[in-house]
Amino acid sequence: MDEAQRAKGNICNHLAADPGAKGVVVGHGLGIDFVLDGARDRNGNPLEATIQGLKSTGVDLRLCARTWVTRKSIMPRGIPESAIVPSGVAEVAPLRAREGSVDLRP
Repeated sequence: MDEAQRAKGNICNHLAADPGAKGVVVGHGLGIDFVLDGARDRNGNPLEATIQGLKSTGVDLRLCARTWVTRKSIMPRGIPESAIVPSGVAEVAPLRAREGSVDLRP
Protein backbone atom coordinates (compact mmCIF):
# COMPACT_ATOMS: atom_id res chain seq x y z
CA MET A 1 0.00 0.00 0.00
CA ASP A 2 3.03 2.25 0.08
CA GLU A 3 2.48 2.69 -3.65
CA ALA A 4 -0.82 4.46 -2.97
CA GLN A 5 0.92 6.99 -0.71
CA ARG A 6 3.72 7.54 -3.23
CA ALA A 7 1.22 7.88 -6.07
CA LYS A 8 -0.71 10.49 -4.11
CA GLY A 9 2.51 12.42 -3.48
CA ASN A 10 3.52 12.26 -7.15
CA ILE A 11 0.10 13.38 -8.34
CA CYS A 12 -0.16 16.23 -5.83
CA ASN A 13 3.36 17.43 -6.68
CA HIS A 14 2.56 17.35 -10.38
CA LEU A 15 -0.71 19.23 -9.96
CA ALA A 16 0.97 21.83 -7.75
CA ALA A 17 3.58 22.46 -10.45
CA ASP A 18 1.03 22.36 -13.29
CA PRO A 19 -2.40 23.35 -11.94
CA GLY A 20 -3.98 22.98 -15.38
CA ALA A 21 -3.11 19.29 -15.60
CA LYS A 22 -5.78 16.65 -15.27
CA GLY A 23 -5.14 13.67 -13.00
CA VAL A 24 -6.64 10.26 -13.65
CA VAL A 25 -5.90 7.17 -11.58
CA VAL A 26 -6.79 3.89 -13.28
CA GLY A 27 -6.70 0.98 -10.88
CA HIS A 28 -6.49 -2.56 -12.22
CA GLY A 29 -4.84 -5.79 -11.12
CA LEU A 30 -3.11 -5.26 -7.79
CA GLY A 31 -3.70 -1.54 -8.32
CA ILE A 32 -7.17 -1.84 -6.81
CA ASP A 33 -5.94 -2.97 -3.41
CA PHE A 34 -5.85 0.55 -2.03
CA VAL A 35 -9.64 0.85 -2.32
CA LEU A 36 -10.52 -2.49 -0.77
CA ASP A 37 -12.52 -2.30 2.43
CA GLY A 38 -10.11 -1.95 5.34
CA ALA A 39 -7.03 -1.10 3.21
CA ARG A 40 -4.26 0.40 5.33
CA ASP A 41 -0.78 1.79 4.77
CA ARG A 42 2.31 0.22 6.36
CA ASN A 43 1.73 2.25 9.53
CA GLY A 44 -1.79 0.89 9.87
CA ASN A 45 -3.52 4.10 8.79
CA PRO A 46 -6.66 3.72 6.68
CA LEU A 47 -6.11 4.59 3.01
CA GLU A 48 -9.51 6.25 2.77
CA ALA A 49 -7.86 9.60 3.58
CA THR A 50 -5.45 9.09 0.68
CA ILE A 51 -8.36 8.44 -1.67
CA GLN A 52 -10.27 11.47 -0.43
CA GLY A 53 -7.10 13.57 -0.74
CA LEU A 54 -6.79 12.61 -4.39
CA LYS A 55 -10.46 13.33 -5.01
CA SER A 56 -10.13 16.75 -3.37
CA THR A 57 -7.50 17.71 -5.97
CA GLY A 58 -9.91 16.86 -8.79
CA VAL A 59 -8.33 13.54 -9.70
CA ASP A 60 -10.63 11.06 -11.48
CA LEU A 61 -10.54 7.58 -10.01
CA ARG A 62 -11.40 4.75 -12.43
CA LEU A 63 -11.46 1.14 -11.30
CA CYS A 64 -11.39 -1.98 -13.47
CA ALA A 65 -14.55 -4.12 -13.31
CA ARG A 66 -12.74 -7.10 -14.86
CA THR A 67 -10.30 -7.10 -11.94
CA TRP A 68 -13.16 -7.19 -9.43
CA VAL A 69 -14.74 -10.15 -11.23
CA THR A 70 -11.47 -12.04 -11.68
CA ARG A 71 -10.45 -11.58 -8.06
CA LYS A 72 -13.98 -12.25 -6.82
CA SER A 73 -13.72 -9.06 -4.79
CA ILE A 74 -16.60 -7.10 -3.40
CA MET A 75 -17.10 -3.88 -5.32
CA PRO A 76 -15.74 -0.91 -3.36
CA ARG A 77 -17.97 0.84 -0.89
CA GLY A 78 -17.53 4.35 0.39
CA ILE A 79 -15.99 5.59 -2.84
CA PRO A 80 -18.99 6.90 -4.76
CA GLU A 81 -16.77 9.31 -6.65
CA SER A 82 -14.99 6.50 -8.46
CA ALA A 83 -16.06 5.20 -11.84
CA ILE A 84 -16.14 1.49 -12.51
CA VAL A 85 -14.85 0.96 -16.06
CA PRO A 86 -15.14 -2.27 -18.05
CA SER A 87 -11.35 -2.73 -18.38
CA GLY A 88 -8.50 -0.80 -16.79
CA VAL A 89 -6.13 -1.60 -19.64
CA ALA A 90 -8.72 -0.49 -22.19
CA GLU A 91 -9.20 2.69 -20.17
CA VAL A 92 -5.49 3.55 -20.21
CA ALA A 93 -4.94 3.07 -23.96
CA PRO A 94 -7.28 5.86 -25.13
CA LEU A 95 -5.93 8.19 -22.46
CA ARG A 96 -2.49 7.72 -23.97
CA ALA A 97 -3.55 7.82 -27.62
CA ARG A 98 -6.26 10.45 -27.77
CA GLU A 99 -5.66 12.61 -24.76
CA GLY A 100 -1.88 12.57 -24.87
CA SER A 101 -1.53 11.41 -21.29
CA VAL A 102 1.53 9.81 -19.78
CA ASP A 103 1.85 7.14 -17.12
CA LEU A 104 3.31 8.04 -13.77
CA ARG A 105 3.92 5.06 -11.56
CA PRO A 106 4.85 5.20 -7.91
